[in-house]
Amino acid sequence: MSGHSKWATIKHKKGALDAKRGKIFTRLIKEIGIAAKNGGGDPDTNPRLRTAILAAKSENMPADNIKRAIQRGTGELPGATYEEFMLEGYGPGGVAILAEINTDNRNRTVSEIRHVFGKNNGNMAEAGAVSWMFHKKGDIVIPKSAAKEDDLMGIVLEAGGEDLRDDGENWEILTEPSAYEAVLEAVKKAGITPSSSSVSMIPQNYIKLEGQAATQMIRLLEALEEQDDVQNVHANFDIDQKLLEEVAG
Repeated sequence: MSGHSKWATIKHKKGALDAKRGKIFTRLIKEIGIAAKNGGGDPDTNPRLRTAILAAKSENMPADNIKRAIQRGTGELPGATYEEFMLEGYGPGGVAILAEINTDNRNRTVSEIRHVFGKNNGNMAEAGAVSWMFHKKGDIVIPKSAAKEDDLMGIVLEAGGEDLRDDGENWEILTEPSAYEAVLEAVKKAGITPSSSSVSMIPQNYIKLEGQAATQMIRLLEALEEQDDVQNVHANFDIDQKLLEEVAG
């Protein structure tokens, strides 16, 4: 059971409902820019950029916005210079947290994130304190109502996927990052629509949270993700699906 995939699904639903389109676009534009800066502006030879463009298109970002983000990343157009790094910490119940940061002012961002942790029953940790608990994987979440296990397993294995997990109300497909696009495309070609999909940092194990600790954990995650310089947040918690929906609702 994975609070990680449940949270990803809840976030996707909330994003579709309250349409925080500006913040979503800002994060995607930053990711496209950094991907283009680090690996070049051609998605055919830059897997990270290809994945970022795929995510942008799934959020209906206009093609012109994507093009300009790439050009700013490669230096063809002027734009802010962003630095990317991870911040690590602990949440309620000892949950390990990784926050992916893209910022043009490292000192300001670190100070802001430290404040968010402290205000929400968490604390920052040194680099390397919790990152070893996570592996980078393609993560595709599919409602059980959308596919049968045997059918989905066949698609996943044939396309090069690594694992298919039963996550309560959902199936969770894990892949190596290099196989993510192929597996996602195979799933969609089969007429199956994921509730969320991304290349993410997946925990090796999970801490079950209940009651006040569960509520505090969701509040901390929401506060971190409200920060403009936070691209993604990953944590090794598990929370009952019904409680998660109530708290995050």
